[in-house]
Amino acid sequence: MLRFALARVCVPTGLLALTGLLALAGPAAAGTHEVRGAAELKAALSELADGDTLRIHPGDYPGGNFVANLGNLTVEAADPANPPHFRGGSQGWHFSRCAQLTVRNLRISGQSGNGINLDDAAPERGAVPGITLENLHISDIGPVGNFDAIKCSGLTGLTIRGCQISGWGGQAIDLVGCQKVRISNCRIVGKPGFSQHTGPQFKGGCEDVTLENCELIEAGPRPIQAGGSTGLEFFRPLGAKFEARRIVIRNNRIDGGQCACAFTGVDGAEFSGNTITRPTKWIFRILAETTGDGFAPTRNVRITNNTITFRRAEVTTELNIGPHTAPESFVFADNLWYAEDRPDASKPSLPVIEIGGIHGRPQR
Repeated sequence: MLRFALARVCVPTGLLALTGLLALAGPAAAGTHEVRGAAELKAALSELADGDTLRIHPGDYPGGNFVANLGNLTVEAADPANPPHFRGGSQGWHFSRCAQLTVRNLRISGQSGNGINLDDAAPERGAVPGITLENLHISDIGPVGNFDAIKCSGLTGLTIRGCQISGWGGQAIDLVGCQKVRISNCRIVGKPGFSQHTGPQFKGGCEDVTLENCELIEAGPRPIQAGGSTGLEFFRPLGAKFEARRIVIRNNRIDGGQCACAFTGVDGAEFSGNTITRPTKWIFRILAETTGDGFAPTRNVRITNNTITFRRAEVTTELNIGPHTAPESFVFADNLWYAEDRPDASKPSLPVIEIGGIHGRPQR
């Protein structure tokens, strides 16, 4: 038995040498591509490999950039204080099935379709993990129609932080079937001449999404939409029976819009600590636009500790409530309601009794 064990570890000298060389070489090292100008960008995109970093120097670059099936890729400005500017085209950037992607410190504007598009290539292939978008400046997208500043489909573990968005056609941030998402410290501002259907929207099977510490100023008729209306073939995962669930919207500033937030086919949400100023028609909307076998009504939303300033001349009905909803399942608590043109008429009409509401005072 001893001779047998020794025989098993006897390896020819040449093979040992080869094995040693391979061990020293290890996996191919990730590369850094320094890009100056459109021609160098085009060349670098054709050479990218997993783990690479694309560092783009200041200047104007065309839109229409596409990357697919790469992992651990970083696309960033060489000089964050002077970001490269991607102008025009149908889309500024499109990343398809790029797991663990980081995109930061870029400027994107003037696209006729989407500013930046990230997807899973197909719902049946599963969610793409670990994407981070940071300090992007995206503007003038569309201008009219379903064209988004940031469009995300089938992602998980997504982070969007410190981005600035102004002027878009459809959604400022459109999430379809995305899970475990955090959007924070973004500034989203509407512009005249853009259709701007909604600001951030979470639909098509989205869950565990947090929107926090953001500014939304004149961000369309529905500055925030928890839920939405999605064709069944686009849900992720396929067969999901909710537009959105477990949504957290907290500590944001929301100025203008027809309402502050539309809860549209959402099954469970928290809306807390937000500052709402001068919506023009309602405070909230409770809607269901995707219905059918197995779909839950819009329900189980907690609206707490918000400061809500409005004008009675504009807001005569605080909540717009549609069919296939369960407003009786909502909870209202500790909100401050202030009708600045008629403080004596500040108390809202709600579908349930509010606990600890404050009425007719401009601040706590």
